[in-house]
Amino acid sequence: MNVYYVAAIWLGMALLASVVSIRIAVPAALVEIVIGALAGNIPGIQQHLSQTDIITFLASAGSLVLTFLAGAEIDPVSLRGHWKGSLSIGVVSFLLPFLAAFGFCRLVLGWQLHAAEIGGIALSTTSVAVVYAVMVETGLNRHDLGKLILAACFITDLGTVLALGGLFATYGWLLLVFAAVCAATVALLLPRLLRLAIKHLGHRVSEPEIKLLLVILFALGGLATQAGSEAVLPAYVAGLVVAGVFLHDRVLMDRLRSIAFALLTPFFFLRAGTLISAPALISGAGVIAVLLLVKLAAKMIGVWPTAAAFRLPRRERTYTTLLMATGLTFGSIAALFGLTHHLIDQAQYTELVTVVILSAFVPTLIAQQLFQPTVLDTEEEEALGEEDLSIIHNRPGPA
Repeated sequence: MNVYYVAAIWLGMALLASVVSIRIAVPAALVEIVIGALAGNIPGIQQHLSQTDIITFLASAGSLVLTFLAGAEIDPVSLRGHWKGSLSIGVVSFLLPFLAAFGFCRLVLGWQLHAAEIGGIALSTTSVAVVYAVMVETGLNRHDLGKLILAACFITDLGTVLALGGLFATYGWLLLVFAAVCAATVALLLPRLLRLAIKHLGHRVSEPEIKLLLVILFALGGLATQAGSEAVLPAYVAGLVVAGVFLHDRVLMDRLRSIAFALLTPFFFLRAGTLISAPALISGAGVIAVLLLVKLAAKMIGVWPTAAAFRLPRRERTYTTLLMATGLTFGSIAALFGLTHHLIDQAQYTELVTVVILSAFVPTLIAQQLFQPTVLDTEEEEALGEEDLSIIHNRPGPA
């Protein structure tokens, strides 16, 4: 088999997804999953999509680096400044959907225990990628509400990663070694080593800082796999730990993001799409609709009253709840983990990934069209009285 021919086909699909995503203003990851699903189910094309060892490795590396970048996008200062609200909203945003989806899959659909656990994890997520893009596009990332939502996203996804690593880990002495090495490396060595690399070797053509990060991420991922845990667990925590470094060196962050989104993550999302079965999609349409309803209802029941307890205005409260109901990256990772480890079958995988994709579209569209808060500059807020601000923040959304 000609590996260059295989690589050209996969990168061609990634290029097509990039062009389409730009034209229709939809995140590239969503388009990559859809294109992968189409290509994987069209006769005459699917036989050219070889799932070689190289493709599988690049997809795994993509999920690892993507998880690291998701953690690195969280501002530690914002997380500390909004820790009460973000912790409360983030915990209920993970826990209630996990329990609701797990219970529905296990008791109503009759899935096996591990399959139901994968279903609960995949549908408990909040998409940092989607939420972060929305926050930047609307300018809310510079305001308290946006910082609160982003911090809550981190808590939710941390719960997802811990559940994925904890429920399916092989407990033993090797896991204890992994936990100790991971804690020492991530908490003590990684920030210090990265700062030293930037100071003495930084911004060279050979990119030694990025190589250092990749060495540590792959080493911890290998140790996690050997210990029977999941490689994304140390990657997500490592991203949070070095987030402060990236805040002061955006060049490094941008270069790593370019490498990831140009070469690695397309293989992950395209591969996730190729594993979707069209017959299972049609036969499972009813299950997909109900599972989406379960996720959205559980998010609403958990997040909305919690946001109310922290005195968010009604409009901002609903907006926060809808964005916390989005899903994409970690939902796809959890579903693919379940399929590749034979915890779920292809029909269950198709149902879960389809719900994950829909949860990236539906809540975001409703939030942006009906409940998007009005963003005011500091000077504008100072120029308005309290009564005027109250009217602006609580006015009804557009019809």
